[in-house]
Amino acid sequence: MSMLSAMIPTLGLALFVVAGPVLAEGPNLGKPIDAADSAAWDISVLQDGTGLPPGAGTPAQGARIYAEKCAQCHGPEGKGGVAGVTAAPLIGTEPITDISAAMKRIGNFWPYATTLFDYTRRAMPWQQPMTLANDEVYALTAYILAQNKLIGENDAMNAESLPKVKMPNRDGFIVRFPDAM
Repeated sequence: MSMLSAMIPTLGLALFVVAGPVLAEGPNLGKPIDAADSAAWDISVLQDGTGLPPGAGTPAQGARIYAEKCAQCHGPEGKGGVAGVTAAPLIGTEPITDISAAMKRIGNFWPYATTLFDYTRRAMPWQQPMTLANDEVYALTAYILAQNKLIGENDAMNAESLPKVKMPNRDGFIVRFPDAM
C-alpha cells in the first residue's frame, strides 16, 4: 500500500472534522416563520365550519356583489360563462349523468356548503383572488346556495348557519381517511 493510499482516509477524516461545523450551519436561506406570520395564510375552512371567520351575508346582498364581480365570467344567471369565457356554471341541481366536469354544479356535486365559502374566499374573483371581504364571501355563498334552492331567499349565512346547510351530494363521496374526520 502506498503512502498516498494510506493518507486518503486520514485526510478525509480531517476534512470532515474541519468542514462539519461549517456545513451544519446550512446555507442561510430564508428565516424561520413564527405563528403570527403564518396566521394570515392559515385560512382553511373545514366541512364542520372550523376556521370560518366572523361575518354574515344574505342572498339579496350576494345578488348585488354577484352582478358586479361574478356575472362577467359565470353569466348573469350563474348558468355558465359568457361568450369567450369558459367559467363553470354555478347553478343547477340536475342529476349527474356522466363524469365530465361539465355536469358538475355546486347544487348537485359539492358535498359541503363550507367548501363553497372556502373556495370563493381563496380563488375568486379569479383575476384578484383573496380580495373579497368576509361579509362579501358570506353574501355570495348565500346567493349561490339560494339560487340552487338549497336555502331560502331570506336565510343569512354566517359561521353558525353555513355548516348546517345539507348539500344534496353530501353522502356521495367516499371518505379516504375516515380517522382524520
